[in-house]
Amino acid sequence: MKNPLRKFLDRQERHFQRGGKLEKFGALYEMVDTFLFSPSSVTRGAPHVRDAIDLKRVMIYVWIAVMPAAFMGMYNVGLQANTVLAAGGGEGYEGLRAGFLSLLGAGHDPANLWDNFLLGASFWLPIYLVTFLVGGIWEVIFAVIRGHEVNEGFFVTSVLFSLTLPPDIPLWQVALGISFGVVIGKEVFGGTGKNFLNPALTGRAFLFFAYPAEISGNTVWTAVDGYTGATPLTLGAEGGVQAIQAAGFEWSQAFFGMIPGSIGETSALACLIGAAMLLYTRIASWRIMLGVFLGMVGTSLLFNLAGSDSNPMFAMPWHWHMVLGGFMFGLVYMATDPVSASMTNTGKWIYGALIGLMVVLIRVINPAFPEGMMLAILFGNLFAPVIDWGVVQANIRRRARRNV
Repeated sequence: MKNPLRKFLDRQERHFQRGGKLEKFGALYEMVDTFLFSPSSVTRGAPHVRDAIDLKRVMIYVWIAVMPAAFMGMYNVGLQANTVLAAGGGEGYEGLRAGFLSLLGAGHDPANLWDNFLLGASFWLPIYLVTFLVGGIWEVIFAVIRGHEVNEGFFVTSVLFSLTLPPDIPLWQVALGISFGVVIGKEVFGGTGKNFLNPALTGRAFLFFAYPAEISGNTVWTAVDGYTGATPLTLGAEGGVQAIQAAGFEWSQAFFGMIPGSIGETSALACLIGAAMLLYTRIASWRIMLGVFLGMVGTSLLFNLAGSDSNPMFAMPWHWHMVLGGFMFGLVYMATDPVSASMTNTGKWIYGALIGLMVVLIRVINPAFPEGMMLAILFGNLFAPVIDWGVVQANIRRRARRNV
């Protein structure tokens, strides 16, 4: 017996066919239909060549999995700002943001969850809206030029890109960054499934190198004008774990996400919740996640053993690396991108370990860039095809020896 909702959708499809409106409403019907039911047509090529699964459903799963990081990010942005304002630091808000907060009855009490969440939302939602609109326009332009449908690949790119940004970034830079990520990082290579770099990280990297003052430093992480505050990772680069703790940041705060940083990257716990969903639905590769983690732990232990009298980052233990910066966010949502990551099982281990090694290497050795995760993943993206090629060739040689 048919599901009543399925019967309703089938009736609507027949109605559109009789009225000649199926072409007009077909995309909307398909979106609702495939969100609720498994479609008969599934993806059998890139980006998911190993699993026949509907691309729309994959993107929806990932989008839902990133929501814990988004909600925790909005709360933390408000918490950091309200804490500063309550202590008499920085300046208040004016214009549309002040009107928005007043309309919803939000104050500036750092102990009030509602106040913190709404203030954080007033910073993230405009960033996400600009990202979605500008990036969506580019997607439509390229779809029209190439004569194909607009796919759901940008759906995830938009939310990931917006969550990697500081809350105080100018909106025109948001538009410029997502334009670079979509056009140069994806569309020039043919679109979804054909890009070899993660488009969200490509846009983020462009902003970092083009406008370092607005994407790094100590003034952009706390959304209060006139206030300067370093992230714990920057403090660690200057004075190690002791400097982080001296500034009032404990490991538990970093784990839960109550520290300054990019909007969605501060909470390791929220990222772990997203990881659990992605692993349960088999959207993300556990080999890549574990490979990144083990690569980070192994490299951290080696630096701990080597030690340094002049560089305090040598002594930073792996459990601090795990909760600082964008490590967990990158491990869960960026490194596991099925398009730009390795696709062979052995290659996933190597690819993940390479990213884990590189992020610690950049954080410890390079004093000019204490974060490291973004560059480590892009570095891994570049080597993913070579890694897979090497794995395949090794398998061919091994099988050839068996037949000798």
